[in-house]
Amino acid sequence: MLEVSNLNAFYSNLQILWDVSLSVGDAEIVTLLGTNGAGKTTLVQSLFGFIPRIDGKVVFNGRDVTGMHPYDVVKEGLSLVPEKRELFPKMTVAENLELGGYSRSGDARDLEEIFELFPVLQERKTQLAGTLSGGEQQMLAIARALMAQPSMLILDEPSLGLSPLLVGNVLDTVARLNKDGLSILLVEQNVEHALEISNRAYILENGRIIREGDAQVLLHDDEIRTAYLGF
Repeated sequence: MLEVSNLNAFYSNLQILWDVSLSVGDAEIVTLLGTNGAGKTTLVQSLFGFIPRIDGKVVFNGRDVTGMHPYDVVKEGLSLVPEKRELFPKMTVAENLELGGYSRSGDARDLEEIFELFPVLQERKTQLAGTLSGGEQQMLAIARALMAQPSMLILDEPSLGLSPLLVGNVLDTVARLNKDGLSILLVEQNVEHALEISNRAYILENGRIIREGDAQVLLHDDEIRTAYLGF
């Protein structure tokens, strides 16, 4: 479904990504792991056209989307749950959701379906997004991305700043969406839980992919456990 080939990304003359290649198949969860500064968010932003200078190729559903404007990428069926959520804090929950479906006006996922998936958002639909708890805000960010009816969802650090209990809830939601057929690229630092729900994983270090493979194999790899889990 998603094929990234030999991607290089630059900020001015500073190169951040070096020949990054990865893929996500239909109905797969693929996790991208890496420490702070590894280049994970730059990779995500490159896929959506936020990085002005990239080399390489990004193909989604058989179409070359390299360097497309973000709104055109979303129209192709690829949605993003950005790092730090990036909600509209002074707008209500319902208004944030309506904006999520803007690119597919008249064809957006029905609000009732979203509320069935996230009942707490129905209870809070008239509440300002900025007054929600961290976990509720993350649910809203995911729900807003789903309003565009994507065939694939990219989540950039969805567990950031959440308690361990809420991290589990969010990643369980990701697994549930995948069971319903949604392809997912999950960018995470919560290594153990992310690998538990994934099919495959890539490890990004200093802007380069250094390992890839079956998620369960990597989860039980001594080198990975020492580097990322501390034991």
